[in-house]
Amino acid sequence: MARMKIESTITDDALLQLLGARLAARRIAQGLTQDDLASQAGLGLRTVQRLEKGETATQLSGFVRVCRVLGLIERFGELIPDAAPSPMALLKHQGKERRRASRKKTASAKPKKWTWGDPG
Repeated sequence: MARMKIESTITDDALLQLLGARLAARRIAQGLTQDDLASQAGLGLRTVQRLEKGETATQLSGFVRVCRVLGLIERFGELIPDAAPSPMALLKHQGKERRRASRKKTASAKPKKWTWGDPG
């Protein structure tokens, strides 16, 4: 099988199939059958088969369990690294961790100075 690079342009289906193929290759390299992997991960055989085919009807928790058995959990940090705040954000929030996102403020025109006779 040719090594396919994971890029932002890859379709979701192609990505799932690629990840499934990589899981299957890892399982085979470790000398595990699909049944062995399913048993160790606490999943059904059909779930492992679906994961390896890249079928979309699988749950993320099953994927995590399979990755745990195959020793891949430590690499999840590379998949979604910690978000580091910018130095400006640290100053703005005085070192406190943000708990939620806020909407971007729209640039509004500077209000016109009110004078007598103007409405409202």
